[in-house]
Amino acid sequence: MPKNPQFETGEIYHVFNRGVEKRNIYMEENDCFRFTYSLYECNDRNAVIMRDRIGQRIKRKKQKNVKGDTFDIFGKEREREFLVEVLAFTLMPNHYHLIVRQVVDDGISLFMKKLGNAYVGYFNDKYKRRGMGSLFQGPFKAAHVKTDEQFIYLVWYVFANPLDLFCESWKKEGIKNTKEAVEFLEAYKWSSYPDSIGKKNFPSVTNREVLINNFDSVNDIKSFVEERIFEESKRDASIKRIKDFVLE
Repeated sequence: MPKNPQFETGEIYHVFNRGVEKRNIYMEENDCFRFTYSLYECNDRNAVIMRDRIGQRIKRKKQKNVKGDTFDIFGKEREREFLVEVLAFTLMPNHYHLIVRQVVDDGISLFMKKLGNAYVGYFNDKYKRRGMGSLFQGPFKAAHVKTDEQFIYLVWYVFANPLDLFCESWKKEGIKNTKEAVEFLEAYKWSSYPDSIGKKNFPSVTNREVLINNFDSVNDIKSFVEERIFEESKRDASIKRIKDFVLE
């Protein structure tokens, strides 16, 4: 993967990173909540003070509503100056994928700096990692999404990433039980896919307008992802189409 492009306001980018030596960057569910919350909270040009005791707040909310979580529990929405639009995201045990559109100059760089500082600081403090080196394998990576076709198949790649947890060999051997694979993706909490098909999960984090404009409706997003699962040979071809935009 070449060095990051020069970020242009109004353009869309695939942003990703993984743990150093492919180590896990989320040790438990609350860590995934914290990273997702950071995606929401750090998307602001203004200074951000991360709230204390987030794990306890999330735990209370989760017990109240196990099917999903909005960020209503974090208090009244403040006026903010967005840096990016998060169009889609997926968290995996040792890496993450974001599809973002820059909305102000230097927005992606500032957003990723704030996101990294917020999450790494939380993680190092929680797990007492002082003096243990980097959490991530280096600075975040990014690729410019230049065409609608690249965008559509990148959306598939990001949303399909959790299938590695469903069936580790699916990219080589295909998926034998497609019905269970579809259900797995719809139930996978650490992704914006549920929100993109109309299932409330973390709706505050993403702006889904660009997705809907490209797919016409949430039903079309759902149908597209399911078709890629069912048509396994075309699925492999679709991944090859965006080989310069993925983390492998």
